[in-house]
Amino acid sequence: MQQRPEPVIENGALICLHFSLALSNGEIIDSNFSGNPTSFRLGDGNMLPGFEALLIGLKTGEEIEHLLQAEQAFGPVNPDNRHRIAIAKFRHLLEDELIPTEVGSVVSFKDAAGFDLPGVITAIVEDSISVDFNHPLAGKPILFKARIISVIPVSVAAVEVKL
Repeated sequence: MQQRPEPVIENGALICLHFSLALSNGEIIDSNFSGNPTSFRLGDGNMLPGFEALLIGLKTGEEIEHLLQAEQAFGPVNPDNRHRIAIAKFRHLLEDELIPTEVGSVVSFKDAAGFDLPGVITAIVEDSISVDFNHPLAGKPILFKARIISVIPVSVAAVEVKL
C-alpha cells in the first residue's frame, strides 16, 4: 500500500500551530506556546502576509524561527499617520468622552466607515494633542516562531466544509 505524502502548508490549508512574536531584543509581544494552539485557514486574513509566507511548504511537526524586517511584519512607520488635533476638535471626535491627559494613552476614533481607529497620544500642549495612528509595532523587526501542530490540505478542508 502506497503512503500518502505528508500535507504541506499552502494557500487555503487549515493550519493549527503554536506561535510567538518577539521584538529583536527578545521581548515577547504575543505567544500561545504555553496555552492552546490557534487554528486558521492560510490566506483568510487572520495572519499578516509576511508571517504566512514563512509557513508555506511546512509540514506537521516542523518549526520555524525567522526575524522579519518591519516591511514584512507590521510595516514601516508612516509619518502621515501622525496627527496634531486641536483640543476643541479632539473633544468632538471622541464624542464628548473624557480626554485622556497622559502621553501614552490609547484613544479610539471612528473612521469614515464607522470602524474603530485606535491611536496613541504622543504629546499634549496647550491647544492641541498629537496622536500616532501607526500600529504600535510599525517600524520594528519582529522575531516570528511557529511550531506546526497539524495541516489539513485545501482539498480535504474543502470537502469537510461541504459535509
